[in-house]
Amino acid sequence: MVNSAELWTRSDAYYNSFLIKPDPVLEAVQENTKQKGINYEAAVSPAQGKLLNLLLLSIGAKRVLEVGSLGGYSAIWMARALPNDGEVVALEVGPLHAQAIEENLKNAGLASKVKVVVGPAHASMLALHPETPFDFVFIDADKQNNKNYFVEAKWLVKKGGTIVHGSSHRDRIEGVRALLHYIKDDAEVEATTIHTVGEKGFDGFLNSSASAIFNLKVEP
Repeated sequence: MVNSAELWTRSDAYYNSFLIKPDPVLEAVQENTKQKGINYEAAVSPAQGKLLNLLLLSIGAKRVLEVGSLGGYSAIWMARALPNDGEVVALEVGPLHAQAIEENLKNAGLASKVKVVVGPAHASMLALHPETPFDFVFIDADKQNNKNYFVEAKWLVKKGGTIVHGSSHRDRIEGVRALLHYIKDDAEVEATTIHTVGEKGFDGFLNSSASAIFNLKVEP
């Protein structure tokens, strides 16, 4: 008897066979990340990476902030959607991850489009004072800081910009709950959640039950 996880994986593989072409560059990114001892399976899936890519293309994004980049897999998907003068600023906590990201970006030919900032993500966000606000923020770092990341992202993204928040493991659901309680009465944003299943299991954008998409209302 086939279990649910196997069915979800088969479903992803079926759709991907039509919609996502084989990509040796991204396959090499996953392998290099794995060889460095980083949990590459925590990265977005190919379908999720392409969704980020299409979201950026649809809004004509030029400046993207990524909070938590792991090995750079999602950063590459997003950087591919940007114009030649676009930029992804990728925040990652430690030098091991940063080294993997930079190697993977170089091999993908995208080193000029992604700036890697090393250090605790919340502190890095506090230190950012961009002259031009970000069009799009993708948050997928430690889940206990979900609310803190969101609060700072609101200051860093332009009015009318979009924040996509990666989901959380069930054993870290308190971070999701804190964020939901915070945004419930936040009149500055419109938000929704997306539940998915696929090769990552019962998932949102990453490794759990839901992701949140926020849109900051345009000033009148």
